[in-house]
Amino acid sequence: MSETEFSKEEQILRAVKRVLTEVIKDTATEPGIKHPLSENTVNGLRDCLILISQREQELAAENDRPMDMRPQFKDGPKPQGDVVVPIESLKKK
Repeated sequence: MSETEFSKEEQILRAVKRVLTEVIKDTATEPGIKHPLSENTVNGLRDCLILISQREQELAAENDRPMDMRPQFKDGPKPQGDVVVPIESLKKK
């Protein structure tokens, strides 16, 4: 699905979510080292991401769009759907 198929609100939510997660990654510290962000700020980031995810789910439900989409490389293999494995092949010989 291209970026133009999303509403302006969905584009804004995606951009804000991307920036917030980049801030979280950029400020991550090794275990045992004091985090540069205060506990209130960390909780605020967590709350914002939860609200964004909830709104994304609401918008997806309104537009009958599945939430299980995953990014794919253009030159990567296409999903093949369900793979049926015969029970006989699972039995020990």
